Amino acid sequence: MSDTKTLYAAFAAKIDAVLSALEAEAVLPPDCPRQNVSVEPPRDPSHGDLATNAAMVLAKQAKTNPRALAEKIVEHLTRDPLIESAEIAGPGFINLRLADTAWLEELAAIAKLGAEYGRSTIGAGKRVNVEYVSANPTGPMHMGHCRGAVVGDALASLLEYAGHDVIREYYVNDAGGQVDVLARSAFLRYKEALGHDIGAIPEGLYPGDYLKPVGEALAKELGDRFVDEPEDEWLPIFRAQAVTAMMEQIRADLALLGIKHNVFSSEAALQMAGKPEQAEKWLREHDLVYDGVLEQPKGKVLDDWEPVELPLFRSTRFGDDQDRPIRKSDGKWTYFGADLAYHMQKAEGADELIDIWGADHAGTVKRIKAAVAALSEGQGKPIPFDVKLVQMVQLLRNGEPAKMSKRSGNFVTIADMVEEVGKDVVRFTMLTRKPDAQMDFDFAKVVETSKDNPVFYVQYAHARICSTLRKGAAEGLEPSDADLSGLGADEMALIAQAAQFPREVEAAAKAREPHRIAFYLYDLASAFHSYYNLGNDDAQKRIILAQDPALSAARLFLSVQIGQVLRNGLALLGVDAVEEL
Repeated sequence: MSDTKTLYAAFAAKIDAVLSALEAEAVLPPDCPRQNVSVEPPRDPSHGDLATNAAMVLAKQAKTNPRALAEKIVEHLTRDPLIESAEIAGPGFINLRLADTAWLEELAAIAKLGAEYGRSTIGAGKRVNVEYVSANPTGPMHMGHCRGAVVGDALASLLEYAGHDVIREYYVNDAGGQVDVLARSAFLRYKEALGHDIGAIPEGLYPGDYLKPVGEALAKELGDRFVDEPEDEWLPIFRAQAVTAMMEQIRADLALLGIKHNVFSSEAALQMAGKPEQAEKWLREHDLVYDGVLEQPKGKVLDDWEPVELPLFRSTRFGDDQDRPIRKSDGKWTYFGADLAYHMQKAEGADELIDIWGADHAGTVKRIKAAVAALSEGQGKPIPFDVKLVQMVQLLRNGEPAKMSKRSGNFVTIADMVEEVGKDVVRFTMLTRKPDAQMDFDFAKVVETSKDNPVFYVQYAHARICSTLRKGAAEGLEPSDADLSGLGADEMALIAQAAQFPREVEAAAKAREPHRIAFYLYDLASAFHSYYNLGNDDAQKRIILAQDPALSAARLFLSVQIGQVLRNGLALLGVDAVEEL
């Protein structure tokens, strides 16, 4: 990436230089801590372009009041030709108004950096493991998986863009009872493919037609050798084959959304490698697992309940409401026990862990965070660990619940969605709400061509820019920064909105919230549409003015850079920037 500083970084550096000058003048003490000094837009845009809290933060160290220190800072800042004015507000905030030259320099930075504009190094190469989707390999991807898949993938892209080394991981739950159910369901389809009448699919097995090709492939490969064999003869074979087939289907479904993982971790392989036993041994050595008896479930009277001694993790030490078993009474690992070992494995190769889970897993968050805290602390390498909960999506069609997919049996698949409305619509829509907020996905509304549809509105802004450039070219006008002197207040306001992008990227990355980029793109698109529409009321404000080639070239140059920022943001979300609608 170029070393060109974008606007907020440049002005943060200017204020830092002023503070260094004040240290040299003995106004501030040497090595005064500045980590809490901020440079950001004022809450009220009428107050200026930038605001800093430097005087408020440092006045105590300077042994003076904030306004007095602010006066010293302002005295230095007003010497800068890029600062039109610096005013002290309230108890000591400093509001800055920038000269047009500052905005034009930012426009030049966008043009110079292109696709790199907004990229950051705040991640400093730290390795972050983002685990997302991790659906049981028992069928096609459906809407229950879609939102978490998009949020996780966009977060991974955002963190990479902000300078992190990202591992995109999928945990394959191929060791539990659900894969035995899958194997039995595939066995039925295997018999069906060999001409046997299997009748109605029994309760408890997977009924979807998606298993028919699996049964056909098994029949072709194995013939009828297992038709009359006992279950223990064929179950392991059918389980492995069915899981492999389902994971191929899942990869294909995710590819429809532009999603690819670079690590697939198998729960079965984890257990075969003895990882849970290793985790239990380590936890016992550190007095974090003990043999104890669980209390009878509160509020329930169970006639057949008997106290059973189980290995329990001391999760109450870490804020959980009770200690949790890591094994069942039959010696098999609980979901929690297996997850604990899996996270221990992930922590070995990362500096930070992020899990994207469905909201139905909310009750598990506290205990798994406790386990990771214990493991990482005990290993002398505390690992930051965050769980992002994603609410379910309600599917509608013109306000009515959407019909289910025939192929799947009881749900709408991702393939169904992408086929009907397209990858870009699905991805962008999934990021138009905070992940923990409820969401409706109405097939009719997400394809509306209106301002109320953010997907259309943002893509239309980019398409409108491309159309304007084509129109200019047809009239012999090309974008140029040779003479930008004709750009005025309307253009500066638009550049100011575009200049927010690097800051938004860093804020979204720090918060681990990719939806902020979708919100920002909507605001930038809205700003461009408003700017474009000025020409509807005043012909002199049209982007293309045949009678003024120089101004037209400047406005086209500005439009190109707004399009660049839109493309950069959309690319972060995995959405294409269309040139025509």
